[in-house]
Amino acid sequence: MFRRAFWFTAGAAAGVWATTKVNRQLKKLTPESLAAQAADKAVEAGHRLKDFALDVKAGMSQREDELNDALGLHQDPDRPDNVTALPGPRRLRAIQNDKTTHSKFSYDRNEDH
Repeated sequence: MFRRAFWFTAGAAAGVWATTKVNRQLKKLTPESLAAQAADKAVEAGHRLKDFALDVKAGMSQREDELNDALGLHQDPDRPDNVTALPGPRRLRAIQNDKTTHSKFSYDRNEDH
């Protein structure tokens, strides 16, 4: 008699446990639950993407400072937003326009169209 009562109780406990597990899984598969899970994953992905972008921005800034130091470009505190001051323009010799080298007939590429 005790043997039957033991197995009956064990079977009932297993049935309750299995029913609870199945109900939890079914609740996870409802549209509202799936939408909430997707939203949580999207928020998590957004945080990861933001952290990645901040890391990239910090790396870019560090590399830009290294390149500016290597090239001798320095920050000018008088410029707004710390725009990098570039060296002055180079003086290039102007090409002289000699009219004697032109032929008396000129060809306009656009006149054929």
